[in-house]
Amino acid sequence: MTDWESEAESGFHTVDDFRFDDGHRLDVTLAYHTLGSLNARADNAVMLLHGTTGSGRQFLRPSIADFLFGSGRPLDVSRFFVVMPDAIGHGRSSRPSDGLGPDFPHYGYGDMVEGQHRLLAEGLGIERLRLLLGTSMGGMQTWLWGRRYPDQQALMAIASLPERITGRNLLWRRMLIRLIESDPGYAGGRYNKQPAGVGHAMALFRLMTGSARHMATELDSIDTADRQIVEIESQALDDQDANDVVWEFDASRDYDPAPGLQSIRAPLLAVNFEDDELNPVALGGLEGAIASVPHGRAMTLPAGPKTRGHQTLHVAEVWCDHLAGLLAQTQD
Repeated sequence: MTDWESEAESGFHTVDDFRFDDGHRLDVTLAYHTLGSLNARADNAVMLLHGTTGSGRQFLRPSIADFLFGSGRPLDVSRFFVVMPDAIGHGRSSRPSDGLGPDFPHYGYGDMVEGQHRLLAEGLGIERLRLLLGTSMGGMQTWLWGRRYPDQQALMAIASLPERITGRNLLWRRMLIRLIESDPGYAGGRYNKQPAGVGHAMALFRLMTGSARHMATELDSIDTADRQIVEIESQALDDQDANDVVWEFDASRDYDPAPGLQSIRAPLLAVNFEDDELNPVALGGLEGAIASVPHGRAMTLPAGPKTRGHQTLHVAEVWCDHLAGLLAQTQD
């Protein structure tokens, strides 16, 4: 099997005096990975957008990369130039933990989309994408891209809804932030060591994005549940920064693509999962919204042995054939 991590090339692009939507200005560094090569016409570029707390490296996992990038696969890197950016506030891009801490601008999804576009246009010289695909938060940003930059050839939004965050989705996000900010060790964001609250927050995140069906079999006793909590919290304290996490989840506050869905001109395929409790099928949000997208199509894939709730976004085997179909339908 290909070691996609070693195959990928990494890079950085700095945007001087980047203006955030709240008026703050800052030199912003945007990190990214690429696979493949841009052709002479610069018309084979694909950009993949990651989820909250993640980075572009998520697409290099075998469970995604092996089904997307190999020979004969939908995004065969002998044919496509694949760009996987780290959104503002994530991965190796500019973020609070770089040094500004709580003085880092409170960016929103609009800022993240603007940064992605600046990376493409100014850093890589790409004006139009053959495909923009996003998962979870990246899926949400795909809807915003469709509105703001309507000339892309195809769009695919996975595990997302094109609507303002309300209800349970809003509540758990605010709870997660509060778990961190209410910890005395957080000290208003000026802590000397990671507060315990960041571990509790990431345990809640795992609960909300996991598969209820799989948790029912994997967590079969108090001991196994307690062990998982300890493992998640310990890993979070090692890998996460409290300010980064607060900023990452707070960023969704400006998300509301619904008023402009009719302005999305590119063919758009939205794929959600029946067992995704983060985007509940019962609320009907996807079916109601897709009717406003002129060339939009939506599908909810049934639960099965290979689905993992919201985390099915990491199981490309489940949805890669639909990606292949979208690419075939949108060929020039």
